[in-house]
Amino acid sequence: MLATLLIFLVAAIHIWILILEMFLWDGKTGRKAFNLSADFARQTRVLAANQGLYNGFLAAGLLWGLWLGESGLAFKLFFLICVLVAGVFGAATASRKILYIQALPALAALIALLLG
Repeated sequence: MLATLLIFLVAAIHIWILILEMFLWDGKTGRKAFNLSADFARQTRVLAANQGLYNGFLAAGLLWGLWLGESGLAFKLFFLICVLVAGVFGAATASRKILYIQALPALAALIALLLG
C-alpha cells in the first residue's frame, strides 16, 4: 500500500513537471519554478516541451504499472529506476533541487516497492 501511494506521488510529480515544461515554461509559474528570465524561457521553450514530454512518459509508465497491479512489478521497477537515474543526473548537471524533487521520492518508492 505504501509503495502504491509513493509510486502514485512520483507519477503525479512528473505530470506536474510535464505541465510546467510543456505549457507553463515561459509564463510566470514556469519561470518562477525554474528561476528563468523571460528571454531565456522564450528561447528554450521548445527544448523544455521536449523534456516535459519525456517526464510524461515516465508518469505514464508508472501509472501503467500501478494499473497492472502485482503483474506490473517490472514496469514499476523499470520506471522508478529511470526516474531515479534522471533525478541523479539532473542534480549533478542542472540543479541540486532535482535530487530532492525527483530522485528522493523515486528512491523512497523503490525501497517501499522492494520491501513490500
